[in-house]
Amino acid sequence: MDNFIGELLGTMFLIILGDGVVANVLLAKSKGENSGWIVITTGWAMAVMVGVFVAISAGAPQADINPAVTLAKTVMKTYTISQMVSTMLAQLIGAFLGAVVVWITYLGHWRETDDAGLKLGVFSTAPAIRNRTTNMITEIIGTIVLVMGVGAIFSGATAPNGPSVGLGPYLVGALVWGIGLSLGGPTGYAINPARDLGPRIAHQLLPIAGKGSSDWEYGWIPVVAPLIGGVIGAVLWQAFF
Repeated sequence: MDNFIGELLGTMFLIILGDGVVANVLLAKSKGENSGWIVITTGWAMAVMVGVFVAISAGAPQADINPAVTLAKTVMKTYTISQMVSTMLAQLIGAFLGAVVVWITYLGHWRETDDAGLKLGVFSTAPAIRNRTTNMITEIIGTIVLVMGVGAIFSGATAPNGPSVGLGPYLVGALVWGIGLSLGGPTGYAINPARDLGPRIAHQLLPIAGKGSSDWEYGWIPVVAPLIGGVIGAVLWQAFF
């Protein structure tokens, strides 16, 4: 139960701060309106860092806060199937709740924002160029980089005496920052099924003024592609490290 609560709370904080920075940049009359991609990627890096700290503190020592990472660790025998399912469920619930908090926080700004696409962009990712094949490839590559980067940070080569001791959450945040800056342009770098699916469900259900479509035609890609990337990343890690 501690692991379930830890993953739920860690993912909730991830989304509160991650979707929160997107809301700050995209929504009309926000203090951070139009502040740009650097602000978004920096905010998401901080969101990952805080989410990992919260997850660990609340009883989830693995602090995945990402079903793709959990699946990768299952491939590497860190989790049983039942543990994997429970962890993923916690992450999805946490992501949904985090999105609800962001909606409440920016309650006065939804009606002030005319563009329904910007409102959806607070909750979930969308491609710059809509192409299923290339969008899938982008998300798979980003997730492989994430899984292998996390593996390197916490590997036997760096622990127990290396930089991952105490600095792990900061380093993972920096990794996600780099992924966003370098690989995030084509799809907005979901690289996390819960991060996209939980808030997208919240967008579907919440009474957001003028919200428009939740874009489920695209919504399966940031769920399926990171899971594929997680498996490939795990296989590559086992093959080369």
